[in-house]
Amino acid sequence: MVSRIPSIACVGVIGQQNNPLHISLFPATPAKGPSSQRSPLEFSLLLSTSLDIFTARLPSKTDSLDFGLLQAVDERLAMYGWLTNTGIKFVIVVDMEGRAVGGSSGIDEGKGRGIAGIGLRDADLKPAFRALQTAYIALLRNPFYDPDWHTPSAADAERRVGSTQITSKSFIKEVQRIGENWTPGMGSL
Repeated sequence: MVSRIPSIACVGVIGQQNNPLHISLFPATPAKGPSSQRSPLEFSLLLSTSLDIFTARLPSKTDSLDFGLLQAVDERLAMYGWLTNTGIKFVIVVDMEGRAVGGSSGIDEGKGRGIAGIGLRDADLKPAFRALQTAYIALLRNPFYDPDWHTPSAADAERRVGSTQITSKSFIKEVQRIGENWTPGMGSL
C-alpha cells in the first residue's frame, strides 16, 4: 500500500511592490493523469490572491514574520506565508495529497516518522521558510545582484523591456532543493 505525505506544490517570492520575483512549480502526482498538471498561470493567480491576505493581516502583526496559513484553496491545496523585514513575501503552496511514500506501515522509512495524520502545523513549514530566507539573503550578498533592478518602477523609469524576475541560477537551484526535499516535521533543510 502506498501512503501519501504533503509536499510543496509551488514556491513564490514576491517583491516589495507586490511584483513576482520568482515562482517555482513542483510536479503533481503522476498517477493522477494529465489533468493534474500544474499550470503556471493558475499558481501565479493564486500567489496574487495571497497579497490581499498579507495586506489585511499586516496591521495586526507585531514581531512575527510567520503569517501561517493564508488560505485553504481547496481540499488539496493550502497557502502559507512569510514576510521578511524588508517587505519581501515568501509564499509556499502545499499539496496535501503530495508525494507517495512506499510501505504499508504508514511510516516514512527514510525519516522514521508516522505519516497517518493529514494536517499540517504552521511549525512544519518554518524550516522551509527559513531556508528560503537564507537563500534570498545569499542572493542579496552577491555584489552583482541589484534588488532595485527587479522593481517595476525602476524598469519603467529606464524604459527597460523584459522580466523583473530573479534569474540567479544558484538561487533557483536552492529553491528547487527546498521544494523537493521538504517533508512535514523536518527540523531543518
